[in-house]
Amino acid sequence: MNPPSDHHPRTGPRAWLVLGVYALIAAGALALLLVAARSPGIGERLPWPDVFHTALVVHVDLSVLVWFLAFSALLWSLDRPASPLPTWLSLGLAWAGTLLLSISPFVGDGPPLQNNYVPVLLRPLFHAGLGLFALGILMQALLGLRRADTEPFRSLTTRLSALTVLVAALLFLHAFLVLDNEALPAAARFEYLFWSSGHVLQFSHGLMLLLCWHLLLGPDSPVHARPALSNRLAMLAFIPVLAAPLIEWRHAIDSAAYRLEYTQLMRFGGLLLAPLGAWLAWRYLARPGRFRDAPRTALGMSILLFAAGGVLGFLIHGANVVIPAHYHGSIVGVTLAFMGTAYLLLPTFGHRLVLTRLARWQPVVYGGGQLLHIAGLAWSGGYGVQRKVAGGAQALDTLEKTIAMGLMGLGGLIAVIGGLLFVVVMVGSLARGGKLEARS
Repeated sequence: MNPPSDHHPRTGPRAWLVLGVYALIAAGALALLLVAARSPGIGERLPWPDVFHTALVVHVDLSVLVWFLAFSALLWSLDRPASPLPTWLSLGLAWAGTLLLSISPFVGDGPPLQNNYVPVLLRPLFHAGLGLFALGILMQALLGLRRADTEPFRSLTTRLSALTVLVAALLFLHAFLVLDNEALPAAARFEYLFWSSGHVLQFSHGLMLLLCWHLLLGPDSPVHARPALSNRLAMLAFIPVLAAPLIEWRHAIDSAAYRLEYTQLMRFGGLLLAPLGAWLAWRYLARPGRFRDAPRTALGMSILLFAAGGVLGFLIHGANVVIPAHYHGSIVGVTLAFMGTAYLLLPTFGHRLVLTRLARWQPVVYGGGQLLHIAGLAWSGGYGVQRKVAGGAQALDTLEKTIAMGLMGLGGLIAVIGGLLFVVVMVGSLARGGKLEARS
């Protein structure tokens, strides 16, 4: 599998990769607390008040929002003309914001809010960090709208992804300007603020997932044989983004119909990823050597987890832990695709992959742990265990609930180990893996 061609210095894309890896390190430091807080017999004994919810806010924002958008910025910046000043300004803003987010749980005492997509801490430092990071990403998204000097499919998907992020930002701005922020309680205000933008942002992640599957397939990707069809299928996956302005026009932001239509947009619009996704997945399954190296192994686990998350999305009934089982599957599917692509791109940045045997097993450990994690969540959700609660509030009053949540805790612990292995491999490769001449 050959990485993308090298037409300009790779320091910018490499810096985005390092930012994403840092976000995972910081999120991983909080993940153990989350697993402990939800594991039977442990969560009740933790001495910190509300440690679960505070840790959950920053863990989600670092491991999903920052990691996903930093890696997307990496992909946007590949194979595009160098713009040193805007690139480094966007990177500086994003790095400053991420660092502030990382320390925000330990500064101030504002409460955590468990709103969807971008949970928040009501602390000035947290808001400053989130704002700086957003500004950095939006600057890079604007740069990403330029045509890339590469194959049409890569140029198209990265431009559509960057455009989707900019649309999400406009939706957030619209919500901010329209809502009566003074009259609304904080929890409702932030739920409404991020509802439309959070939903639309998922389509950017989906487009980057498809691009990564294509890159990981290398010469086996069907995109090479049918470029025109592949581009049409990528455009198909972008169509739900175009429906967002219509929803904004039809409904008040604080109405039940508004929330329902965005939920339906995510639920059924996401199916438009399926034709190209299934084509790429089938080509992976039809070829030998599916687990021959770390990138290919990550691709296989990504396909498995993303499919599991998609199926669980249609099994959601009520506000129980089937919901986090669904989004954990989908999110982890994207994360594994990004992890595999990070391995693949190391030679592009002049580094070799170290600990290759460990790297090949890392997606199996991480993905396998997450499969157990979501299986436990889905099982306990069938018994009515509620989401966003921990310890005694989970009401694990039957043996089945306790076993299911124990399975969740075990899977979460294994997944944390798998995430740590990725960090070990990447840090070793970037810091101690030796330098190679950047591939062209």
